Amino acid sequence: MDAKLVNPFVDAFTTVLPQMGFPQPQRTNVSVRDGHAVGLGVSVIVGFTKQLRGNVVYNMTEDTAKYIASTMMMGMPVPEFDAMAQSAISEMSNMLTANAATNLAGMGLEVDISTPSLSIGQGFQVKISDGKYLTVEMDIGGHAVEIDIAVEQN
Repeated sequence: MDAKLVNPFVDAFTTVLPQMGFPQPQRTNVSVRDGHAVGLGVSVIVGFTKQLRGNVVYNMTEDTAKYIASTMMMGMPVPEFDAMAQSAISEMSNMLTANAATNLAGMGLEVDISTPSLSIGQGFQVKISDGKYLTVEMDIGGHAVEIDIAVEQN
């Protein structure tokens, strides 16, 4: 995978989240994985079409998802990962991916993104690529989010 296709996702994460009241995200690890992402508790999948083809998965524990939802809802407690919290996580994923798509458009790539698809459960496998994909691990105030990126240029 071309690194120039990964940077727009990391840039979106480090730009959008601080604007929403989160501490500055830090990249903690980058690794290459094969074929399937393993659900950590809450996973949101967004697809890409047109000049870029593939998927991005925002993968986190349920505790991290509740932290993110609470922060997005101005600190309102989120004791359960209910419909409101799920909506907040889907919206965050939409905002991050739309910003990444804008970054990609700035590189001259025409892309469309799908509606986010949220999955709940730990240990399930999500096929995001027929081959290898890149996982960028990000820390947001002590909470980890994996960005699993499997995109390629058409």
